[in-house]
Amino acid sequence: MNEATPQLVVIQAIATLLMTGVIWFVQIVHYPLMRLVGEAEWIAYERNHQRRISFIVIPLMMIELASATLLALAPLMERLDQLNKAAFGLLIIAWISTFLVQVPLHRRLERGHDSGAIRLLVSTNWIRTIAWTCRAWLCLVVLEGVWGP
Repeated sequence: MNEATPQLVVIQAIATLLMTGVIWFVQIVHYPLMRLVGEAEWIAYERNHQRRISFIVIPLMMIELASATLLALAPLMERLDQLNKAAFGLLIIAWISTFLVQVPLHRRLERGHDSGAIRLLVSTNWIRTIAWTCRAWLCLVVLEGVWGP
């Protein structure tokens, strides 16, 4: 473990925990409420949603990806290394779901209100919610292993 590794573990954990909070908010509150937005307001709503959520998630996702990638390449103690690599795998799952499922659904919603697309957003977003939740737990275990007694 090099000198930068403990700090990277902290950065990764913070970014992951923040993303986990965001994804739970999106899953439980934000996506389900999309059903209540009227068709007349929909296009402006979706544009504003994408602009505002991007302001929050893009920096967090970039920080998380950078720290996770560096840590995946950094040797940790064996048990922690395995947990960290599992956490990295969960991040890949969340990113794949984001770019292959959620982004195309949002592109579909840019054209207008679509109840089917909203239902799919809510149901498929569980992939990211579960992946980020499990990842957060693993990152906390790695954090405790690096910084704990």
